[in-house]
Amino acid sequence: MQWTLVVPLKPLAQAKSRLADTADDGLRPDLALAFAQDTVAAVLACGAVRDVAVVTDDARAGRELAALGAAIIADEPGSGLNAALAHAATAVRSLRPGSPVAALNADLPALRPRELSRVLDAAAEFPRAFLPDAAEIGTTLLAAAPGRALSPAFGTGSRARHRASGAVELSLTAVDSVRQDVDTGDDLCSALALGVGPHTAAAAARLLIPGQ
Repeated sequence: MQWTLVVPLKPLAQAKSRLADTADDGLRPDLALAFAQDTVAAVLACGAVRDVAVVTDDARAGRELAALGAAIIADEPGSGLNAALAHAATAVRSLRPGSPVAALNADLPALRPRELSRVLDAAAEFPRAFLPDAAEIGTTLLAAAPGRALSPAFGTGSRARHRASGAVELSLTAVDSVRQDVDTGDDLCSALALGVGPHTAAAAARLLIPGQ
């Protein structure tokens, strides 16, 4: 079973505000794009994935991610992250009604295709399933089987909301790269320790991070 993944990305100028203590206003958009580029490249290299759709209204991000092979879907109806993901899931299923769909964070710069494949294989056993982030508060991946609504509830505390919605929490080891999203400087250090993709490595080289 091959998956369609939906990856949301807000306008780059608004992205990664919590990295303000690590990256200035001029670099944060570049970091956000680099995270997304490495995430999408890893997704497309995953054998369990048929295709990926990025939900964004950012023209620069759209061009760069389309060049990697992602489809670009407009951020509609402009009512926030979860509405955008629900819209995108409906859009991709209009083309492939029988496809399983998963939403994946755009800030997983250390993502490994084999680890993502393990997560998707595990998720395929359930109608809906999710993977908590490294902090065990949020969610990095939410999956829905064919015929099942995605029903995303991302945002602060999404682990508890997804569990309450009936989605099965996946308890897997050795999938750190699928759980390590990047919101803070500490998160970025953790991702760098795992080993990030080339776009993030190049952008992070412009930073001065203690211990790196």
